[in-house]
Amino acid sequence: MIERAIIERARRAIVGRVFPGCVVGAVSADGRRVIVPVGNSTYEEGSGAHEVRAATVYDLASITKSIPLASLASLFVDEGRFRLSDAVIEYLPELYNDYGATIEDLLRYRVRGVQLSTLRHLSAGEIRTFVLNHGFDGPPGESVYTNFPALILGMIIERVGEASVSELGARYFFEPLDMKATTYFPNPVECAPTELDERGEVCGLPHDESAYQFALAHQSAGHAGMFSTAPDLLNFLHALLYSADVGHPMSYISEGAAQGLGWQTTGDFFGSHASPGSFGKTGFTGTSVCVDVQKGRGFVILSNRTYPKRPPDDHAIHTFRSDIADIILST
Repeated sequence: MIERAIIERARRAIVGRVFPGCVVGAVSADGRRVIVPVGNSTYEEGSGAHEVRAATVYDLASITKSIPLASLASLFVDEGRFRLSDAVIEYLPELYNDYGATIEDLLRYRVRGVQLSTLRHLSAGEIRTFVLNHGFDGPPGESVYTNFPALILGMIIERVGEASVSELGARYFFEPLDMKATTYFPNPVECAPTELDERGEVCGLPHDESAYQFALAHQSAGHAGMFSTAPDLLNFLHALLYSADVGHPMSYISEGAAQGLGWQTTGDFFGSHASPGSFGKTGFTGTSVCVDVQKGRGFVILSNRTYPKRPPDDHAIHTFRSDIADIILST
């Protein structure tokens, strides 16, 4: 059974201290799903450890760039509220050094700017001001993945949508899809912690340093900061699978995602059995989502692999993600 294979692989990862626990979920286009929680929220034994449940809330980290950010961008393109070819400066006239970059350049990460983690000592307002005053380092070029373009895109989304990314995500996706635990502002009691650092135990606030500052101001950012559960994310992935089959209005998201607009289309986390056109997204905290439209399957991995300290490299989590993908997509 798929559940047994997932449990066995997750237990090996826990023994190898890849993470203290995880939740793996899978859904098919016809709505069948399986959710497998394994391990604990921390490595502590006794009262300090909380058993992971299906409802455990995890910091999604960079999955935020796709759910909801890129999904909102695809929605706005579909509704004609902006075009991929529109210049960034059209929506952010106060941005210096725009170099003619477009919304598509942001979605494809073809522009560079300041490394946002270096601004961790600034407030949310100061980060926004610094970014707008600095602008891009040069004209659009090869795709280089950083947080910077997603933060800029989030500003545009909020200006066009006349609401925060958090509010827009809830309005268009999370409330209609019954994703009740998906939020930028979770209850820490329901969350798995992400790291012990100079901030103390980071739990219920974004692990990402700059998104952390936005959350402290009760603001949302485009590049990180979303929290969710496996059941909620499976609701979203199922909607994408269903839309691909029957021309559901959400098909605009899966079409854009398959083209790499704000989503990943390659990477170890797809495993060796993913079909062409599959798409997904990973998060630094140890999270990932994947959709294989041809096979009619989507799956999510939630973990806090950065707890208590972030590992020296990504090899272990890459291997785990690949193995889980093979378990789910090879059967």
